[in-house]
Amino acid sequence: MKRIRRPSIGLVLVLGALAAAGVLPAEADASDYHPAFQPDQLKGPPPGKANEVLVLGTPHLSGFKDDPRPDMLEPLLTRLAAWHPTAIATESLSGLQCDSLRRYPARYASTVQDYCPDPTAAAQATGLDVPAATAEAERLLAAWPAMPTPADRRRLAAVFLAAGEPASALVQWLRLEPGERREGDGLTGELAAKLDTLKSRRNETYLVAAPLAARLGLERVWSVDDHTADTPDPVDRDAYAAAITKAWDNPASKARKAEDQRLEADLPKPDGLLRMYRAYNAPTAPLVTYQSDFGAALMEPSPQAFGRGYVGYWETRNLRMVANIRDVLGQHPGTRLLAIVGDSHKGYYEAYLNQMHDVRLVDASAVLR
Repeated sequence: MKRIRRPSIGLVLVLGALAAAGVLPAEADASDYHPAFQPDQLKGPPPGKANEVLVLGTPHLSGFKDDPRPDMLEPLLTRLAAWHPTAIATESLSGLQCDSLRRYPARYASTVQDYCPDPTAAAQATGLDVPAATAEAERLLAAWPAMPTPADRRRLAAVFLAAGEPASALVQWLRLEPGERREGDGLTGELAAKLDTLKSRRNETYLVAAPLAARLGLERVWSVDDHTADTPDPVDRDAYAAAITKAWDNPASKARKAEDQRLEADLPKPDGLLRMYRAYNAPTAPLVTYQSDFGAALMEPSPQAFGRGYVGYWETRNLRMVANIRDVLGQHPGTRLLAIVGDSHKGYYEAYLNQMHDVRLVDASAVLR
C-alpha cells in the first residue's frame, strides 16, 4: 500500500509566500465555500430493499383541551397503516438514555423529571435494572416465536417497563386479547393498571404510535428522542427568556398561531384532526416554523448570544435524534420507518436524513391524502 506523504516544510513555505504575494488567495471567504462531496447525491442504490422514512410532523396531543376521540384518530391511523411501516420511531427518550442521564443529576435532574418514566416498580417485579432489562428484551425478541402466548406477551411487557420503554410495553399489552390484559408473568397488578392507563393517555406516542404498531403486528416502537444537549437554566434566566420571547414576536409567529387556532376550532368536525396533520406536514410548513422560531432566534442580538445558543441546542438535539433513527435503519436494512415527531422537528429531520446514503424520504402529504 502506498503511503501518503505530507507536504514538505519547503513546499508549505513556498505556498505561503505565493499567497502573501497575492498569487494565491491567503484565505477563502468561509461563506463562499461549499463542499464538493454531497452525500445526498450518492444514494446507490444499494442491493436489496431501500430504507424508506416517512416523517410525520405531529401536534403534541397533550396540549389539546380534550382527549381526541377514537373517531377523530381513525382517519389518520387508517392512512398510516395503509403505508405499511415496518418500524415506528417516537419522540420519547430511550430507557438507556434516561439511565445515563440519572447518573449526572447536576446537569440532567430536571430532564429526568420531565421526560423519563420511573422503572423502579418494574425493576422490583422483574429483578432487572434498565441495562439488564434492555438486553433481556433484545434476547426475547431475537428468539420471538411465530405464535407468542399471552404469557410471552405479558413477560415482554414487564421487561419493557423495566427497560424504561413503556410505549413498547403498551404495544405488547394492546396485542393481547382484552381478557388476557391482567397481572402475571412479571406484571404486578400495579404494572397492569399502569398499562391500562397508558392506552388512554393524551400523547401521540400512546394514542397513535403504539396502537398503530399493534394494528400492524409490530412488536415494539423505537424511542429516538435525545436530551443530552440539555443544560441547567442559565444564571440570567429572565434575560434569556425575554430575549427569546422577543425574537418570537414576529409576523410569521402570528400567522402560525392564527392557523393553529383555525385548525383547533375545526377539530370536532369530520376529518378535523386529519386536516391538522395535513397542514402540519405541508411542504411549506417547515420554513414557516423556521421563520417564526429558529430563524428569528438566530438573529436575536443580545450580547450573550442567547438565540444562537438556543439554535445550537436545537440543531444538536435533532442531529442526535436523526442519528438514533439511522442506527435503527443500520441494524435493519430495508426498513420502512415511520418517524412520529413534534412538527417543529420535521424540517430538520428530513434535511438531516436526506444526507444519508441509504435513506429515501417519503412525502407525508401523499400518504395523508
